[in-house]
Amino acid sequence: MRTGLRALTLLLSAAIFVVGSVIGFRMLTASPEEAAAAETCTSSVVAAGSPLDSNVVTVNVFNASNRSGLANRVRIDMQANGFLGGQIGNSTSATKPKKVAILTGDKDDPRVKLVAAQFRDKVEYAAPDIPVESGITVVVGDRYRGLKTGATTTIETDRDISVCVPVVPLP
Repeated sequence: MRTGLRALTLLLSAAIFVVGSVIGFRMLTASPEEAAAAETCTSSVVAAGSPLDSNVVTVNVFNASNRSGLANRVRIDMQANGFLGGQIGNSTSATKPKKVAILTGDKDDPRVKLVAAQFRDKVEYAAPDIPVESGITVVVGDRYRGLKTGATTTIETDRDISVCVPVVPLP
């Protein structure tokens, strides 16, 4: 009887091992579950005559200078003033400012005015000639000197402005 019990125990252990191996292999090679894409922002409108805050304006910064990392430094400084950080990189624009330029078709846009108010230097304006997803596009040159200390982070808008308010997902 002891040999029969040992054989049964050995057979049961082997079966558990095989089943566990098959399940483990399936789990190891299974595709991960795709998480539902969470919204990154909620569309909203800032009505004419209302204050437009920097925390709803995205700024893309491109480096047209020989200074390595300048676009990243400018984006970090703009984020310290409450702006949303957009794309950064080396500029492929035909616009080569000595100091700073904003690529826009409407320099009277309140978002453009608010971004322009951040810089120590006189801002040049040029037509956009590089693709960006959204936001205000800034190109910095070799003589860029930085942001103004205590620059305003709010401007009264003279028109309705559609903005994307960031959504912070809670765990």
